[in-house]
Amino acid sequence: MDQERAVETFTALAQESRLAIYRLLVREEPHGLPVGEISRRLDIVPSTLSGHLGVLKRAGLLKSTRHQREIHYATNLDAMGDLVRFMLEDCCDGKVENCSEIASLIGNPRS
Repeated sequence: MDQERAVETFTALAQESRLAIYRLLVREEPHGLPVGEISRRLDIVPSTLSGHLGVLKRAGLLKSTRHQREIHYATNLDAMGDLVRFMLEDCCDGKVENCSEIASLIGNPRS
């Protein structure tokens, strides 16, 4: 991931509703949710939700699949992994053994 892509990804997440959508879909991995269910759970009207989902998908954070008439969204965890790797690329001046605390937090996320 390059810096421009990282900025685009952070920009997509830097809005309250989009962050809530992403976090909801992370909890629903690997199946994701249909648009109507996302709308219901987060109390976001479908027209507004559509715009937010589009921003997150263009940033590469979401993927969508069609199931008959419904569109399901799920997270693209590889994109988040790329972002985390980008952020930690120069961690501890290349001394990976000094990054064990950060690595343990990534492996054991807090509630």
